[in-house]
Amino acid sequence: MRALTDSEARVIAVMLAARPDREKERLRQVQIPRSTYHAVRRRAYDEGWLRDRYIPHPVPLGRPWVTFLLARPFADRFADFVQEVGKDEGNVVLWSGTQVCLAVFFHPKPTDGRKVSDRLARLKLASAPAPLTVSVDGPSVPVYFDFEGLWCHLAGTEGTLEYPHGLGGELEGAPEDGLPALSRHQEWALGELLRRPFTAEAQGKGGHLVGPFGLPFSQRRMLQRGWITHRTLLEPGRLPPYQGRSPSQVVLVSGTPIAGAQPPVLFQTLTRECQVFPFLLAVADDRWLLGALGGDGPAPAAPGGRRPVLPTLRESLQGIEILQEPAANFTAPVDHRYDRLLPPPATPSPKP
Repeated sequence: MRALTDSEARVIAVMLAARPDREKERLRQVQIPRSTYHAVRRRAYDEGWLRDRYIPHPVPLGRPWVTFLLARPFADRFADFVQEVGKDEGNVVLWSGTQVCLAVFFHPKPTDGRKVSDRLARLKLASAPAPLTVSVDGPSVPVYFDFEGLWCHLAGTEGTLEYPHGLGGELEGAPEDGLPALSRHQEWALGELLRRPFTAEAQGKGGHLVGPFGLPFSQRRMLQRGWITHRTLLEPGRLPPYQGRSPSQVVLVSGTPIAGAQPPVLFQTLTRECQVFPFLLAVADDRWLLGALGGDGPAPAAPGGRRPVLPTLRESLQGIEILQEPAANFTAPVDHRYDRLLPPPATPSPKP
């Protein structure tokens, strides 16, 4: 496998930031010719290094509860586990390795996550699958599949542009008694955005063409209100190495918070002192889940050295479980399919 060039590394970094910048600003950030930028961007999508998704705020969908399920399916029931999870109508993400699975569900009720894990336990498909269910109208998921921090560190880029992107949070202008149900036009506009990457793929359009530029006003309004965000995601299992380094290992950590533990403190210590940049962080009262990528090759030098990771985790968590598997082993049977949360399109949009 060939190595990434400096230009490719810089373009990947600016794409992962997923900022709504115009092309002129992105060219200023990457400092390469326009023609090189366009060629590298197209290559990154054609080779499967990057993919775009539109990720909704769960609250407007009427699903303010999100469950993260980390499980180790039994070897003889792995395919059954993947099939059972994937057919759940609330399942939006399913990563399947050879030893571990990570699934994400959007739910209307806080008890729905436990129902999923209880069903899987009754079917005896996995070893004690434990759900972590959080309300996403607050800062309970401060990092949600955001790979910019990791990539900028691995590529030696100074600083990040938008990291970390989270999931949910307070919605500007939302009434205290909650949002009303989506109107038909809002449901159509949201559904069109959620389906946009998959519609483009079915039509043979390049993945670099599904970004937010040129969207109709109703869809731009959704983005401006924070009801949905455009994101560029990394596919670490397909990415060539850069300067001998690659994010080749998926590491998933869970544990019970000790008294007084604060998620922002752990996050800042990991990123600033340990040089670890989680792509996922979800925190409930009784359990935290953290996802990161481990790399092959020499790590970039850190001034003053790097703080050890496990002792840092122990300052916030107890009963720590660490699951690790090569990124190349993972597939995504359900790959950020938030469109399945809405009814399939039937007729063209009604006028607002």
